[in-house]
Amino acid sequence: MTDFPGAPDPKAPRKGLRVLAAMSGGVDSAVAAARAAEAGHDVTGVHLALSANPQSFRTGARGCCTIEDSRDARRAADVIGIPFYCWDLAERFREDVVEDFVAEYEAGRTPNPCLRCNEKIKFAALLDKALALGFDAVCTGHYATVVTKDDGTRELHRASDMAKDQSYVLGVLDDRQLAHAMFPLGDTVTTKDEIRAEAERRGLAVAKKPDSHDICFIADGDTRGFLAQRLGRAEGDIVDETGAKVGTHEGAYGFTIGQRKGLRIGHPAPDGKPRYVLDISPVNNTVTVGPVEALDVAALTAIRPRWCGAAPQGPGTYTAQLRAHGGETEVTAELVGDELRVRFTEPVRGVAPGQAIVLYDGTRVVGSATIATTERARAAQAARSA
Repeated sequence: MTDFPGAPDPKAPRKGLRVLAAMSGGVDSAVAAARAAEAGHDVTGVHLALSANPQSFRTGARGCCTIEDSRDARRAADVIGIPFYCWDLAERFREDVVEDFVAEYEAGRTPNPCLRCNEKIKFAALLDKALALGFDAVCTGHYATVVTKDDGTRELHRASDMAKDQSYVLGVLDDRQLAHAMFPLGDTVTTKDEIRAEAERRGLAVAKKPDSHDICFIADGDTRGFLAQRLGRAEGDIVDETGAKVGTHEGAYGFTIGQRKGLRIGHPAPDGKPRYVLDISPVNNTVTVGPVEALDVAALTAIRPRWCGAAPQGPGTYTAQLRAHGGETEVTAELVGDELRVRFTEPVRGVAPGQAIVLYDGTRVVGSATIATTERARAAQAARSA
């Protein structure tokens, strides 16, 4: 791999914006780069080498960090007719994304590494380097839309096609980062098959390449095995809501709130209904399970808010998204000091500390925060009845 700055020639005639296109080796980022070039921008492609020991071939891999992926990105850049470089950000990725992922699970929380990658790598490390080299914007294949207002400020909105919208994982971008972000796929209503057909028309060999999966650094998709290799076995108890032991586990980090499968509980619950993970306590290495209705959450507190523009003032009504592929739910939210206090209009299930909550005003992304604590609906109702 070549680690070369790839700075644009300041003496070259300027055509549109100078754009650095992040090319993963997949079809979306290749088409996004092609559209940016076709729009008249001066585009340079860059593949981020995020793995210190990338697999040679993608067979059996689910991510976008193999040598084959970098070669696919280079071939796409050649077809588009743009310069191409590989930048080694493996150490930064390990520190800011992989180690954070492991530490969050060890602490009993459920992180989203894609948000962290967008925040720390693609729109921090990569963007900072791009701006230092004279580029105007970073282009990616995300499905989201940046809207420029009359006063020149920018807003992040959902993609035109809600079925492919990826604004949730971009909710960590601030107004400075939005000012230098470009998402060429976000404002067109096209199916993934049509994107692949466009890639084929453009002669891009990645047209039929399978999509990558969310956790690119876990090649086989075995999150529990990945964590076990780094954290080791730590046997503990699985208990019910009364504290009675109902099973054992080999590491509390292998569970997440709302999980039903893989609990390995020896005997059925008294009511014969399935049990779900309700709580994970790394302090005493205990996993608590119970009925599905005990998962209902009425409110939450979130920390480390990041706003796609100015921070909201006072309480407001919004819709919220809690998972990358989840739906919207109505909430009231207010920023109190450095904490975001959120209350759901109707209880929701499967909310886990460590997840991101992203607030929307219509299609506009207001901002995001990391869930710290939750208030269970059943507990709140019991307290009111006491």
